[in-house]
Amino acid sequence: MTGATRPAPLAVVASRLRADEKRILEALDRRGVQYEYLDSRALWRMLERSEAPWQTVLNREIGHARALYAARAMEAAGATVVNSARAIELCGDKYRTSVALRDAGLPTPRTALALTPEAALDALDAIGYPAVVKPLTGSWGRLVSRLPDRETAETVLEYVAALPSPASHIVYVQELVAKPDRDIRVVVVGDEALGAVHRRGTGWRTNVARGALTEPCPLSDELAKLAVTAAQSVQADIAGVDLIEDADGGVLVLEVNHGVEFSGFQRALGPGVPVADRIVDQVMARSQPCFG
Repeated sequence: MTGATRPAPLAVVASRLRADEKRILEALDRRGVQYEYLDSRALWRMLERSEAPWQTVLNREIGHARALYAARAMEAAGATVVNSARAIELCGDKYRTSVALRDAGLPTPRTALALTPEAALDALDAIGYPAVVKPLTGSWGRLVSRLPDRETAETVLEYVAALPSPASHIVYVQELVAKPDRDIRVVVVGDEALGAVHRRGTGWRTNVARGALTEPCPLSDELAKLAVTAAQSVQADIAGVDLIEDADGGVLVLEVNHGVEFSGFQRALGPGVPVADRIVDQVMARSQPCFG
């Protein structure tokens, strides 16, 4: 952390300093950029004190709710936040992401939103089986259920109906695309796709958090354009865009992650794709004239 007596122009918000955040802080140190690390677990802002001590905030909070409200509080105080509250709102809600991707004209799996578990059965009949049910908010493939048939769907949705929160009864359903044993992750910073990797797993979910292996994937013009357009559709400066290949060789956009984890990506592509440095470039570009 900087030892400057005046407030640093940049704050980095995170509750955990994972390998990704350490890389970012090291990149800031190499450039001599003054910054302050803020542990979001101890962060609070008085509403009446309108001016933030930092012009720019890099939001690396891992928890969705804290990331969203950290961005809202800092923006209310006049700071530029990367990623913004708007981007976190869109990326953090799978249905809102799907709407943004559709409005941008991007290819996505067939998707439906049902306002009750009972209505979800009708939606699934229209989409067809196999299908998946996903929580509106979540990551790492948690609580995603594969539904091979209606009988399984009825069982899963019975549990959904028993959940205490009314918000849990809003059901996001999607076709299960017949894909290879892999998906594609593209990291986008600003208006550039930095690279692509395949994530291979032994199951139908290919999240690195579930043990998927990461290996380089050629970044074609098509993949780069899809990923950059997807990130722009949700107004994300920094994003991890997940793509899947269908049985006909087409590529669909699955989701966009605002708090992209890039350690596996970095290991696969090596030092030739310096993600942390590109993130710092983007933050400094958004911070002009502070770092001009």
